[in-house]
Amino acid sequence: MQAYKLKGKIDAAGHLTLTESIDLPVGDVEVIILQEVKTVTEPVNLTSEPLAEKPEISKNSEQSNIFSDWLAQANPISPDFDPDQVRWEALREKHQL
Repeated sequence: MQAYKLKGKIDAAGHLTLTESIDLPVGDVEVIILQEVKTVTEPVNLTSEPLAEKPEISKNSEQSNIFSDWLAQANPISPDFDPDQVRWEALREKHQL
């Protein structure tokens, strides 16, 4: 199927009129219509009510300390660590390749 892009207009009666000529063979065609949309230069306020304030998220010092302690105890990653190689080895082990 060959695709063409042409400009056209819809009249008040709902008829499509092409404003460009094209040399096509006689036969059935499929028409896809994309309507041009004018861009808005001013921001649009979709809600007339003010936005509700976000509730404050309280930080639980115990939880953050747990992660801090865990990260402090973790061994550093070696510079030659290859995550793709680790994934491949895990897949080979899982599927016994």
